[in-house]
Amino acid sequence: MSGEALMGDKSYGLDPATVRFMADEIKKVFDMGVQVAVVIGGGNIFRGVEASLKGIERASADYMGMLATVINSLALQNALERIGLQTRVQSAIEMRQLAESYIRRKAMRHLEKGRIVIFAAGTGNPYFTTDTAAALRAIEIGADMIMKGTKVDGVYSADPVKDPTAKKYDTISYIDVIKQNLKVMDTTAITLCMDNSLPIVVFNIKKPDNIKNILLGRKIGTTVFRPER
Repeated sequence: MSGEALMGDKSYGLDPATVRFMADEIKKVFDMGVQVAVVIGGGNIFRGVEASLKGIERASADYMGMLATVINSLALQNALERIGLQTRVQSAIEMRQLAESYIRRKAMRHLEKGRIVIFAAGTGNPYFTTDTAAALRAIEIGADMIMKGTKVDGVYSADPVKDPTAKKYDTISYIDVIKQNLKVMDTTAITLCMDNSLPIVVFNIKKPDNIKNILLGRKIGTTVFRPER
């Protein structure tokens, strides 16, 4: 989930009503018996790459961005628990007063016990994006797919806002995403998913029931996968 998804109509920060909406959408699929883990970006608060271009040293800027993801994770945790769901936030950067430290086996145990796990602070390392963190954590816990919630309804051949002729893909291969530089995820994240045959579904997270409908097998967004030969 991008950090920007939590802004609602604001230009910065968190919109409580939007956070609650996201929690309600997650509850719909949790109630179906699906195990759910969440990775949230921090772009609504701080973007490390942009800050580094404006003079902040890159590693420091990335760590600041990781802390922004912790704020978002705690906000989502609060919203989920207010509607009766059990959660755990696991952080790649140790901060015992706020979250558990990331331990793979512990995360999997939480999922088995019916808790929603929220992975915060990216990978804990600078120079890696939240997309890469999502791909890494998904592979580590044996997830069936990554659902990348964005503000657009799938993957297009070009920016549909700037190019009205842009074509929307229902499906596309990892290799084509990389070759066409489609910015679905960064190259490291796409390569991780490709090497481990982990499908990615890119969809509009702001539309009600989209997450649920994807899991029910309906054609929502764009699926990135390895075509069978």
